[in-house]
Amino acid sequence: MKDTTASMTAMGVALMRSLHTRIDPKPLINDHWGEQLVPAWVQDAMASRIPREDGSTTGEPPPQAVRDSVMRAHPAFSNVVLRARYTEDALHDAIRRGVSQYVILGAGFDSYALRVPVEGRDLQIFEIDHPATQALKQQRIAECDVQLPDSVHFLAADLAAEELADVLGRSAFSPSQPAFFSWLGVTMYLTREANMATLAAIANCSAPDSEVVFSYVDQQYFEQASGREAEIFAQLQEAVSSMDEPFQSGFNPRELAGDLANTGLLLEEDIDDVALQQRYDPDDLNGFKSAARSHIGRARVKGIPAQR
Repeated sequence: MKDTTASMTAMGVALMRSLHTRIDPKPLINDHWGEQLVPAWVQDAMASRIPREDGSTTGEPPPQAVRDSVMRAHPAFSNVVLRARYTEDALHDAIRRGVSQYVILGAGFDSYALRVPVEGRDLQIFEIDHPATQALKQQRIAECDVQLPDSVHFLAADLAAEELADVLGRSAFSPSQPAFFSWLGVTMYLTREANMATLAAIANCSAPDSEVVFSYVDQQYFEQASGREAEIFAQLQEAVSSMDEPFQSGFNPRELAGDLANTGLLLEEDIDDVALQQRYDPDDLNGFKSAARSHIGRARVKGIPAQR
């Protein structure tokens, strides 16, 4: 992603959530906001890259049915839906335990603040993202004539240049109270060093028993040269690289607990998309094409945060 432009992948993810809500027979989430928040010109620009049957492109966006079909077939589609459902379930479990702060790292065009359910009505919500992406999102929220409550806080920041604790320190966030952090669709775009630093920052700036849910790609797919899964992952890599947002690193599931322990976090669960589909759509009513390469981890801040 260029420093002056909003993330195209963030907008693509929002459109996938909307598409799932609109067309799938048994939606796991109720999120129609992407198709309202993502500007029409962006949607048209994305669609204009869809090739015709002969492989050529006209530069003109195809009919909506073609757009839907291509996006529905995207290799990231099932992961986007499953990780959203898992995260909101985990968030609502945390709320029932008394957590009242929700921090969304790399918030992109996440719409939770626009559709807060009864469970989240007392939450303080903190959205952290790159200034360019967040500025476009806020512009679109205003253009949709939506007035958000004072409990929603937008924190524009580049976490590669500013410490997470300092970013949260500019807001009403209370480091003495447990918080729930979500970090979805981000780790694969960062180096391993940046990922470990962010996880350590979460442990250091939040109270014991805070939680974080984060998605990641199994590291083996950055190294595996053959097999159907490797081919699909290579296609996905090519797609995100074409948007100037290339994948950079993953985690090894067998080493994840140790990696997290070194940052001050205790692994609670690590689950791939195949298992998530069995949990949420065991009868395969939505026809997901889930893959073991995509994982989601849930971790808790230990009693004594790690020191950097």
